[in-house]
Amino acid sequence: MTSADPARDGTPLARLAALHGVATSYRPSADRTVAASDTAVTAVLAALGVDAGTPDAVRQALTARETELRERLLPPTVVCWGGRAPAALAALPDGSRVTVETEQGETRASAEQLPPGVHALHVTAPDGRTARAHLIAAPARLPVPPARSYGLLVQLYSLLSQRSWGMGDLGDLAEVTAWAGRALGAGFVQVNPLHAAVPGVPTDPSPYRPSSRRFPDPVHLRVEDVPEFPYVEDRTRLRTLLERAARLRESVVDKGELIDRDAVWELKREALELVHAVPLGPGRRAAYADFLAQEGEVLEDYATWCALAEAYGADWHSWPPGLRDPRSPETARARTELMERVDFHSRLAWLTDAQLGTAQRTARDAGMAVGLIHDLAVGVHPGGADAWAQQEHLAAGMSVGAPPDAFNARGQDWGLPPWRPDRLAASGYAPFRRLLRALLRHAGALRIDHVMGLFRLWWVPQGEPPTEGTYVRYDAEAMLAVLVLEASRAGSLVIGEDLGTVEPGVRGTLHERGVLGTSVLWFERDWEDTGKPLPPERWRADCLATATTHDLPSTAARLTGEHVELRDRLGLLTRPLDQERAAAATDTGEWLALLSRLGLLKGGSGGVSVVSEEMEIQAVHRFLLRTPARLIGVWLPDAVGDRRPQNLPGTWDEYPNWRLPIADAEGQPVTLEDLAASPRLHALMGVLRGRAG
Repeated sequence: MTSADPARDGTPLARLAALHGVATSYRPSADRTVAASDTAVTAVLAALGVDAGTPDAVRQALTARETELRERLLPPTVVCWGGRAPAALAALPDGSRVTVETEQGETRASAEQLPPGVHALHVTAPDGRTARAHLIAAPARLPVPPARSYGLLVQLYSLLSQRSWGMGDLGDLAEVTAWAGRALGAGFVQVNPLHAAVPGVPTDPSPYRPSSRRFPDPVHLRVEDVPEFPYVEDRTRLRTLLERAARLRESVVDKGELIDRDAVWELKREALELVHAVPLGPGRRAAYADFLAQEGEVLEDYATWCALAEAYGADWHSWPPGLRDPRSPETARARTELMERVDFHSRLAWLTDAQLGTAQRTARDAGMAVGLIHDLAVGVHPGGADAWAQQEHLAAGMSVGAPPDAFNARGQDWGLPPWRPDRLAASGYAPFRRLLRALLRHAGALRIDHVMGLFRLWWVPQGEPPTEGTYVRYDAEAMLAVLVLEASRAGSLVIGEDLGTVEPGVRGTLHERGVLGTSVLWFERDWEDTGKPLPPERWRADCLATATTHDLPSTAARLTGEHVELRDRLGLLTRPLDQERAAAATDTGEWLALLSRLGLLKGGSGGVSVVSEEMEIQAVHRFLLRTPARLIGVWLPDAVGDRRPQNLPGTWDEYPNWRLPIADAEGQPVTLEDLAASPRLHALMGVLRGRAG
C-alpha cells in the first residue's frame, strides 16, 4: 500500500468501486490516508460479481452499474423509521403509485404509519415501469435500560461446578444467574458466544470462530437435565460415562489441567446418543415437532451439515463435489441416507435451545432487570455449517480482518468469510433477521462483537496478507433497522462492542438508534487533549462500562504488571522489556492517582503503597459507579484475583486461549460453589450494592 493519490478517486476503477461500496483508500489516523492497491480492489469487486480485470471490463461494468442505478425505481431494500415514509420514495417520479403488502397480511396504498415488520413495497411509475422492494419498518430507536444495573461477565466454559463435566454448562449458567440475581443483586449475566463450534480434534476453542452462529453448541448441555435422561436403558454404560465425566472435572478443578472441550464433547455425545434412543412422550414429541416446523430449512441445513461432517470431515470444501451444494440432488439423497443422524443433531439443537430458555427464565425469576446477555460473533468459520448453507450470501475467496494501524502494523486476518452486501439487500436481510431472532429469543440483551461491521468490514483476498485488503461498505441503515426491529420485538437491549478504531459518525448513529456502546476503563482517556484518564463525569451514559474484557489482561494482572511479564515470556513485546514495564507502570499509576484524588482508594493515606491489590480493584469499580454508565459489568475472574487472561491475541499454541478455568490469585481453579462462598467476591459485589462504598 502507498499514500493515496487524490487524482485516483476519479479513475474508472475508483468510480466503479465507489458505486459498489468498495473503498479505494482508508485512514489509519486523522492525518494519514492510505490507498488500497488496484489488485485488492479488483479482487474484492470480483467477489461481488463485478469483472474489473481489464480496462475494457472496468468501463463496461461502470456503464452497466451507472445505467442500473439511473433506471431503477427503488433499491432492493428500503427503510422507514418510526412510521415515517421511506426516504427512497421521495426520488420516485411524480404520479407513481405505491402499494404495501404488510407482514401482517394487509394491503395499503401508503408507506406511512406502517406497523413494525418487513413488508413488500410495490411501485408503478407513470411510464409503466414497476419495482418491488423489501420495506423494513422499525421503531425509531430502542429504549434505554429502565434502570441502572450491574452484572457479571462470564466465559461459560471457564465456570465449572461440581455437576459439570469438565467445562461450564447451561445448568451452571442457570445456577449462576439465580445466585447472582438473588444473592448479589445483579441485573444481568453476560456470556461468551455459545455458537456451535466446528467439530474435529482438536476443535478450534475460540467461541468467535464458530461453525454456526444460528444454533448453540450442544457441548453446553447439562445432560442430566434432559427429561429423557432418567429413562436411558443402558445404565451400565451411562454410569461409566458419568464416572469418566467426574474424573475429567477433577482433572481441571483439582489438578489444574486445561479444559479439554474435545474430551467433554466425546463423553456428552455418547451420553446424548443413549438419551436419543429414549422415545419421546406425546407432549415432548409435539414440542419437538413444533420446533422443527419453526426452524424449517435452516435447521435442516444445519443438522445435515453436522451429519455430513461426521461422514466426510469438518470442512465442506473437501467433500465430494455434489455434497458441497446444500441444494443438490446428491445432498438430498445423503440427507435421506443419514436421516437418523440428521434427526440426532436436530434434537440436540432443540434440547440446547430449551436449556437456554430455562437459563433466561431463571434469570428473570431471580429478579434480574436484564437477564442473560448473549454475544454475537462477527462471523463464521469458512468450513462450517453456516458457510456451507449460506454460500449465496457470502463472498467467496474473501476473509474479514482489520487494516494496519497503530496497534498492529501488519493488519489482521480473522479467517471469517464476509456477507455480501448486495445479496443481503436483495434478500431483505433475511439471514441476518433469522440470526438475530434466534439469538434474541432467550436474551435480555445482545452484545454485537465488532459492531462497526454493520457499517463496513475490511475484506482480505484469500492468500494475501491483511495489508492487501480494503473496506467494503454495508447499508448500515438497513442493518440497524433489522437490529432495532428484532430487538424491539424481543424486548431486548443491544450493546455494541465499539472498541478500537471507529469510523467517524458510527458511535453517533448507534446512539441515535438506542444501541449502547462499550467503555473499558483503561481505554477511556482524553485522547484529543491531555491524554490523561477521563474523569467519571465525562464518560458516556449509554454504555456497558467495565474494567476489562476477555481479550485484555485481568485487572489484577494490569495492576501488578504481570501482563507485561507474560507477553515478554511469549515474545510478544514490540519494545524492550524495561520500556514496556515503565509504560505500563505510568499508565496504571495515572489511574491510581485519579482514584486516590477522588477518594476511592479505601485504606490508603496520602498514597497507594499501603493499599492492597484487592482494594485497588474495589476502587476501580467504585470509579465505574461514579460514571453515568447505564450498565456496569464485573469480569468474574476479577472478583477472585485471577491473573491470567482468557485470551491473549496474537497467540495460538503459545498460550492456552479459551481453555482456562476461573482461578484465584495463586492460580488455583475456583468452582461455582467456591465463588458463591468467596469473601473477596462478596466484598467486591458489596461495593456495587453500596454496602462498602
